[in-house]
Amino acid sequence: MTENNRYEAVVVGGGAAGLSAALVLGRARRRTLVVDAGEPRNTPSAHMQGYLSRDGMSPAEFLAVGREEIARYGVELVRDRVVDAGEDAEGFTATLAGGRTVRARQLVIATGLKDELPGVPGLAERFGRDVVHCPYCHGWEVRDLPTGVLATSPLSVHQALMVTQWTKDVRLFLHEVGESELTDDDLRRLAAARIQVVPGEVAELVITDDRLTGVRLAGGGTVHDRDVLYVAPRAVPQNDLLVKLGAELRETPFGSYPVIDERGLTSVPGLWAAGNASGFAEQVINAASRGYRAGAAINGELLMADLDATVRV
Repeated sequence: MTENNRYEAVVVGGGAAGLSAALVLGRARRRTLVVDAGEPRNTPSAHMQGYLSRDGMSPAEFLAVGREEIARYGVELVRDRVVDAGEDAEGFTATLAGGRTVRARQLVIATGLKDELPGVPGLAERFGRDVVHCPYCHGWEVRDLPTGVLATSPLSVHQALMVTQWTKDVRLFLHEVGESELTDDDLRRLAAARIQVVPGEVAELVITDDRLTGVRLAGGGTVHDRDVLYVAPRAVPQNDLLVKLGAELRETPFGSYPVIDERGLTSVPGLWAAGNASGFAEQVINAASRGYRAGAAINGELLMADLDATVRV
């Protein structure tokens, strides 16, 4: 393998976590490669919120600025996908879809997750606009509007309760949840929050002049006037490479995620996870923090390994 394909660190995924890790590593003068497939999770959203000093910036602009920043420190970025990975005594190999194979002493998996939406007609087309998933991400922008919450599991009760911090006109459409699945605590809290519980399946969204105006139920076709609909997508972790490399996983209600220490190191030495590859609830600012922490830890690991090798010689 040529020296051009050897790196001290390879970062798989060019979102907030991956770029943040790469920035730290580049500034630490580590030869670093970022492999980015160009499929960020927050593409449907016009803006991202809650990131101090970047509140309201578009996700595309945020990533473009991040790419410019890592380039200043010599970090390479290729638009490609890692389709296979292996481990040996020298570290890791990563095979790219374009045919290139690269070697890394340390490997960062920052591939995030994908959102799978319920198959309600009109839902996917509105996602990131007036169909949203997180009140911390979107609640301020849709405050005080007539709002619905589409239940995809009993956990949607918690989502509906949280939404009442931003609007008091909330209806919980049970959709995939039976009334019998609601606990006494659920019912008591829903009543205290004055949330109207609507049994039955949702058939489709009603769209008028390119905006959400209602939620139509199956059966009788009753329409509930709503301007906003929250939904909890099914999270699908992009953990194929972690599985391939033998990282220990833990099962959660939101999928399988790697067991990591406080820095992001998995059960496999030299293999790191950051951002939504490490957990379901990492929003953009948290993902960037995870990437920064992993990058700093990796630099320390490399430094100590080199010093130890010198002592042994």
